[in-house]
Amino acid sequence: MFAADQTSVVAEDSEPGSALSQYREIARADWARLAAGTPQPLSETEVVQLRGLGDRLDIDEVREVYLPLSRLLSLYASATKKLGQATSDFLHDDDTTTPFVIGVAGSVAVGKSTIARLLRELLSRWSDTPRVELVTTDGFLYPNAELERRGIMDRKGFPESYDRRALLEFLTAVKSGQDEVRAPFYSHMRYDIVPDAHVVVRRPDVVIVEGLNVLAPPPTPNDVAVSELFDFSIFVDAATANIEHWYVERFMALQRGAFNNPSSFFNVFAHLDEAGARETALGYWNDINLPNLEENVLPTKHRATLVLQKGADHTVERVLLRKL
Repeated sequence: MFAADQTSVVAEDSEPGSALSQYREIARADWARLAAGTPQPLSETEVVQLRGLGDRLDIDEVREVYLPLSRLLSLYASATKKLGQATSDFLHDDDTTTPFVIGVAGSVAVGKSTIARLLRELLSRWSDTPRVELVTTDGFLYPNAELERRGIMDRKGFPESYDRRALLEFLTAVKSGQDEVRAPFYSHMRYDIVPDAHVVVRRPDVVIVEGLNVLAPPPTPNDVAVSELFDFSIFVDAATANIEHWYVERFMALQRGAFNNPSSFFNVFAHLDEAGARETALGYWNDINLPNLEENVLPTKHRATLVLQKGADHTVERVLLRKL
């Protein structure tokens, strides 16, 4: 437990939206102490392999931020499983415990994909959660041909560009305990769904679902929100100006590297000089990613169980944890 001077309730006006008063604010140093004495399960090489382009994830960040987070998630998963077993005993029924589902949300370029991959590796090292699967909602985007048919290719990543029904059916199957569930596979190289390719989930201990809009409310009051099928949710947060900078720098790095692959959908940008590439990146940010962040992604922050707040250097500065 934290002493009174270590943990405080976030004031109503200290964050956008009064809902954050439901959270405990934990400073980086206090959060890091929760993993004191816990062995580091990943090597520096493994951390580098997990790190996304533009991220500054290092072994210290893993030890101080994500190791305690993985332990907390493991405890939540274990407690949920025990509750499921106790409920089955009470009902004199067979144990019907299903995978613990974690949602990871946030803007493009904020680092949520790296965090999801890292949590998959860390959670699998805890004895309570050895089998962990990761699914990204990119696989539930409509194929490019369908986006073109609907006239929304320029809104790829907005809520309407996803096959929400398919995502709900997938998560419902996972939470119903089906032995095998398949999700579509998305290629970032092709910038499209790959026909007949799938991610197969075979009833693991934990399923991590990562995506822009996973915490979005349902389109109508009569619909089910995707987040209703989560047992725990994480929002990766940062100042908008910082995310813009990270997005542009990532685009610039890709333009110098991956975009040069002739098979890449973005090969058309490979010829741009530095000024042209930066202008193109800012155009995509201002026309697509910033409006999506402001209209659809950022307003869902208050729905998360836990918020990771990053500083300008891409490291987590504080953690907001919803009170039970």
